[in-house]
Amino acid sequence: MSEDYKSQVKSLVLDENTFVCLILKRKAQTAGVREASNPWRQVVVRPVLLKSGRYLQFSYFSQRQDITKNYRGSEAEARLEELLALPFSSIAVQSTTGEKLFQITRKGRAILHKSKAVPAGEVPSLAHDVSKQLALPAGHPDAFLQATGVMDEQGRVRPGMHSKFAQVNEFLKLLEHTGELERLPDRLVQILDCGCGSAYLSFATYHYLNDVRGIPARLMGIDINETLIRKNKLESTQLGYSQTCFEHSSIIDYQPAAAPDIVLALHACDTATDEALFQGIKHQVRLILCAPCCHHHLQQQLHAVAPLQAVFHEGILKQRLGDILTDTFRALILRILGYRTDVVEFVAPEHTDKNLMIRAVRRSQGINTSAAREYLDLKRFWGVTPYLETLLGERLQEHLVLVEAAGEIR
Repeated sequence: MSEDYKSQVKSLVLDENTFVCLILKRKAQTAGVREASNPWRQVVVRPVLLKSGRYLQFSYFSQRQDITKNYRGSEAEARLEELLALPFSSIAVQSTTGEKLFQITRKGRAILHKSKAVPAGEVPSLAHDVSKQLALPAGHPDAFLQATGVMDEQGRVRPGMHSKFAQVNEFLKLLEHTGELERLPDRLVQILDCGCGSAYLSFATYHYLNDVRGIPARLMGIDINETLIRKNKLESTQLGYSQTCFEHSSIIDYQPAAAPDIVLALHACDTATDEALFQGIKHQVRLILCAPCCHHHLQQQLHAVAPLQAVFHEGILKQRLGDILTDTFRALILRILGYRTDVVEFVAPEHTDKNLMIRAVRRSQGINTSAAREYLDLKRFWGVTPYLETLLGERLQEHLVLVEAAGEIR
């Protein structure tokens, strides 16, 4: 099958009576090779009905951003042709007449991998709310959200719970968009929540993996607050979650019975975030989601450096600078040690000024010399030693020494 597959895909997508969804994916392992010619790791196209009529909604996902745009008519057709000209590894088209999956080889040849019939009476939903692709959408009763008081029996979000509903879905979206859920091992996935607090996002993750995605997972939560640990154990029992375990422990001292696959740290204070990252790095976990809270350790080491003395005249500016530098150092260390890392907005800034998330996916065993150069340059400029570096000790130093010995420092 040659270029004919593109005309098949185009014909299916432009059929307004039967088209449901188009998903184009690029292989993660070839992302570095293909990124110059194709910036999107995934694109989803689906019909939506707006006030002005029927549109095709294009949702583009890269490693750093998500973009959604609506097109109709000849403009939608042009955008579709642009997509089909890019090097994707798989193209799946869902329609009311069937589902087709095209696997694209390196030479551009398409193999029809699967064609599965769907109920003939099924029609595509054009609801604009559905197009947002929420992990746990409103209007669909969800046992976890109902049990935690976010939804009523009909699946409606209760008054005063919209913020919590949005935060749960935003967190699950950030988890999903790592692309790592499809790569998880075919066994019980181990989740470790460091500084779990009330653990409602951890419970949401457990529910999403086990009950929505069908990925068997076990949740381990640790915190130094014994009251919260007791509360989480009780809530876990009430929810009927059998694969959960909550323990009273500091993060740095915790020794998990099974090595974790995913590490979460959501608003762990100051160096507790570094301890959570250390746990993830030590166990070589596949995925880390970390939303830092307060930053004090590095701020205490900062001193005015020309020409940035003016920043230190105001305490709030020095504090924000310390926050940014701390998370920059953390992200660089993760990159040095083989993690594909980005820093994204977690929740809207009106809810909290601590709204960043460090998202890291393990990708290689080799040293990232570019990240090591940036780290050492930044460290020398400010004359500081990040706490995560201290925790890692020789595990990080052996990489930094190699870069310095090679004369890589500018």
